[in-house]
Amino acid sequence: MPTEQRRTRYDIYADVIEVIAKKGLCSLTRISYGANMPVDRAKTVLKFLVSRGFVREITVNDSRKYRATKWGLEYVETFKRMRKFLAALGNE
Repeated sequence: MPTEQRRTRYDIYADVIEVIAKKGLCSLTRISYGANMPVDRAKTVLKFLVSRGFVREITVNDSRKYRATKWGLEYVETFKRMRKFLAALGNE
């Protein structure tokens, strides 16, 4: 029986960016639901991702929306590839 593992912060970053990329332009609530995390934690993660340039914050009609940047999409692709390599080595 496989044991459930907690997501690492890198898994969470990838999940958040993927949710944003799939929807195009997302609200905080949509990201929170899509990434399966509380709104307050999603807000903290988004603040970090915006500060590092992985996600861009845009104001639309007095509300904040988020869009994945090219850098963020590259992170997700690289992260997925690294997970495959680690799984092949048996370290995941």
